[in-house]
Amino acid sequence: MAEKPQPVQVLYCQVCSLPAEYCEFGPDFEKCKPWLIQNAPDIYPDLLKEADNQATDKVSEKLQSIGISSDGAAAPPATSGTSTSKKEEVKRLPGGKIKKKDKQEVIIEKVVRNKRKCVTIVKGLELFGVKLSDASKKLGKKFATGASVVKGPTEKEQIDVQGDIAYDIVEFITSTWPDVPEAAIYFIEDGRKVSAA
Repeated sequence: MAEKPQPVQVLYCQVCSLPAEYCEFGPDFEKCKPWLIQNAPDIYPDLLKEADNQATDKVSEKLQSIGISSDGAAAPPATSGTSTSKKEEVKRLPGGKIKKKDKQEVIIEKVVRNKRKCVTIVKGLELFGVKLSDASKKLGKKFATGASVVKGPTEKEQIDVQGDIAYDIVEFITSTWPDVPEAAIYFIEDGRKVSAA
């Protein structure tokens, strides 16, 4: 009679909760490396060599940074506090991608729907500290049209104003909100970004 197959014991990473073999494809492999070196050195033998090289580099840096002053006391080692704070400032998205900061610019786009109907879309006012609900009310009153705050295709809020008011809106935005410079306002024309200034 054939021997009964036994279930395979899978080692899961305690950091990213993936099987240890798949940690390198996870969201942040750098955080998993210390755990893998300690608990699964046979899966990633290169990590042991890399860890040894890093340890020797750290020791050599400490030896080089220590100097003897005229008082006979050792000089304090170089502080690496600034490098750790820079790493914390970078925001990471799922999948390990780095989140980019949005440029401070207002984009005005005219979209034609149902043959003759136009909608003017205003994006990016919130980056200048403008409250979008108040801005849509002011735009609706100024141009006597419907204006509303909606979520765009990129999940960011934008203002939809009924009608073709693309060129009149620049003067209104710069006069109503002086924090928004005219150089930061752009039009989307034929798929290209054109400055309003």
